[in-house]
Amino acid sequence: MARYIFITGGVVSSLGKGLMAASLAALLQARGYKVRIRKFDPYLNVDPGTMSPYQHGEVYVTDDGAETDLDLGHYERFTGVSAHQGDNITSGRIYQDIIAKERRGDYLGATVQVVPHVTDEIKAFALAGQDDHDFILCEIGGTVGDIEGLPFMEAIRQLRNELEPWQTLSVHVTLVPYIAAAGELKTKPTQHSVRELASLGIKPDVLLCRAEHPIPDGERQKIANFCNVRKEAVIPALDAPSIYSVPLQYHGEGLDTEVLRAFGITDAPDPDLSRWYDVVDRHSNPDGEVTIGVVGKYVGLQDAYKSLNEALVHGGMAHRVKVNLKWIDAEVFEGDDAEIAAKLEPMHGILVPGGFGERGSEGKIAAVRFARERKVPFLGICLGMQMACIEAARSAGYEQASSTEFGETEQPVVGIITEWMTEEGLQTREAGGDLGGTMRLGAYDAKLAANSHVSGIYGGETTISERHRHRYEVNGAYIEPLEKQGLIFSGMSPDGLLPEIVERPDHPWFVGVQFHPELKSKPFDPHPLFAGFVGAALEQARLV
Repeated sequence: MARYIFITGGVVSSLGKGLMAASLAALLQARGYKVRIRKFDPYLNVDPGTMSPYQHGEVYVTDDGAETDLDLGHYERFTGVSAHQGDNITSGRIYQDIIAKERRGDYLGATVQVVPHVTDEIKAFALAGQDDHDFILCEIGGTVGDIEGLPFMEAIRQLRNELEPWQTLSVHVTLVPYIAAAGELKTKPTQHSVRELASLGIKPDVLLCRAEHPIPDGERQKIANFCNVRKEAVIPALDAPSIYSVPLQYHGEGLDTEVLRAFGITDAPDPDLSRWYDVVDRHSNPDGEVTIGVVGKYVGLQDAYKSLNEALVHGGMAHRVKVNLKWIDAEVFEGDDAEIAAKLEPMHGILVPGGFGERGSEGKIAAVRFARERKVPFLGICLGMQMACIEAARSAGYEQASSTEFGETEQPVVGIITEWMTEEGLQTREAGGDLGGTMRLGAYDAKLAANSHVSGIYGGETTISERHRHRYEVNGAYIEPLEKQGLIFSGMSPDGLLPEIVERPDHPWFVGVQFHPELKSKPFDPHPLFAGFVGAALEQARLV
């Protein structure tokens, strides 16, 4: 039967609970245990799909088409365990399900309340699909004391009473701030946070204390005394040189050992951390560097492209090089060519990522044109591939080529698709329908042309599976004229109707993909497209 680790946060937000959960799961996995991580989000949105990237960061998409919190990306990258719909729940989805049940009469006329109805839904979510896992880690979003999080805290309290004592553990992530004027670390915020958690009926077993300075033994003992835990259960969590150093750092501080001890497990095998030592070595000791220009729309917040950023780092690890990212607002390219050249000439590779809406589209098209004409390695993802197709069409004489996403056009190289096939059958949507949950989401197969460049990138594979998140597709009516101009459609959906990949054989490295390969990249298993792209950028760096 699975053991449950409930992870909460206190004092302030953005302490890194998601990274902590991913690191702890990786350490338990390194000891041979089977793990799964789940995220409870207290906000009332049904899912993050319609939330602004500036507020919430990227939307992480799973194989089964769930639009989830970006922390699930950390979970997958650190453990290699594919997340699914059942690993992320929001208050919005819980209330939506409860209201639907009430309307159907499932509650037989009972008064529907937070306790027991909402808390029962939360508990059912936590307990579902154990699948013989050894540990299930449950991260609670937000901060202890948030009004939105109270039903989740109550559900945890109930679960800790209902399950066996050896089955549950509470890890609380807090902050130990350093007051420069006094020259001291202050433990009082942690004490207050633990007291707040205890007032909700939850006693933490392990405290993970974020700090900018080492926590002396005396301060650890003070925290232990006031928070009613062992001194060894007060785990210092100092800032790490990179996120990939965190598992090794937490192991060095004894986090996994203390968690297992709290569960009464004293005979656990030693962890095999060899792949993490290799990852840290590749990241910390590069043999060279490349500069990649990312021409996007949400460059003001890097969390909007979190998986993309990490996938490029992974591509660098594959070649033991440092990847310097230059985030460039696409709107600055909607001026003269001299400004475009000044920004992009120092780049060894150009990447145009996914996005939505017309803003910045002309700048992205200009970046594609620069990469094509100057023979700079190029990778276009989702909207980036569509911009590559529009740029090719305009260079071929289709001067009005555009996307119907940007408004009416006489030459719709890109348009909304209202029907497509999945394993479950025909999927449909209305052009003017709801935005939430109406995209082509999740993993779909693609057939690669034999002997194509992209087939070689994938190691000779002719069928791949990648994750999608988009409403618009390249118009198949333009495939033939675009191929005559040198843009080859080397990947298509299995039915041959939907373009998935384009490439230019006359270019050193020019690939556009309709899917999001960054969602499947991992530090110990870099995605082949990013490894190939960074490798091409490295060759470019040697030429200039």
